Amino acid sequence: MLGEAKWQALLARGAERVHPPGSWLLRQGDPGTFVFALVSGRVKVLGAEPGGGQLLITLRGPGDLLGEIAARSAGPRTATVRAIDRCTTKVLSAAAFEAFLDEHRAQGRLADYVVSKLSQAVPYQVQLVHFAPERRIARLLLEIVALADDGSPHVPFSQREVADALGLARSTVALHLQRLKEVGALHPGPRLLVADLEVLKQHAGM
Repeated sequence: MLGEAKWQALLARGAERVHPPGSWLLRQGDPGTFVFALVSGRVKVLGAEPGGGQLLITLRGPGDLLGEIAARSAGPRTATVRAIDRCTTKVLSAAAFEAFLDEHRAQGRLADYVVSKLSQAVPYQVQLVHFAPERRIARLLLEIVALADDGSPHVPFSQREVADALGLARSTVALHLQRLKEVGALHPGPRLLVADLEVLKQHAGM
């Protein structure tokens, strides 16, 4: 929404950080004192359950902002963010982020961006509740692959992570992943690797 020139100007103001796969970028409840601009890699946005578990809310990739809502409101983080891949970010203090918005008159663009993100801020389990399990699995795999900035067909999720993201039993996920391998949508073998995007899209109903 900013356009390439303004996005690059934003990145130029930040300090670079590298986050290993599986590391935590933001934690729900922490103070929102800074903003991340995601340069490369994919992240999971998670929400806390009352029982202590975590639900997958959405996925984010290069070109996204992380933590901007809490930074602007000076409130606590509303979600947890964890790296899927090795991620590179640029971090800006809340004050530096506000100064950038003022200088580039980008408050309206940011408001539109935040609204679009909030419209997706329900867990995957709720977003896909009306679809059959195989379609839900296929749609999640497609989105993960689509966000890969290197075009990799590898899905860096375990069967348990897929099951937790979609609120399905692990045995159900295992059954449908095997079916997707048998029809050629996924490669055979223990790793989740997309073999044919078009076949996977058919099973996702897209």
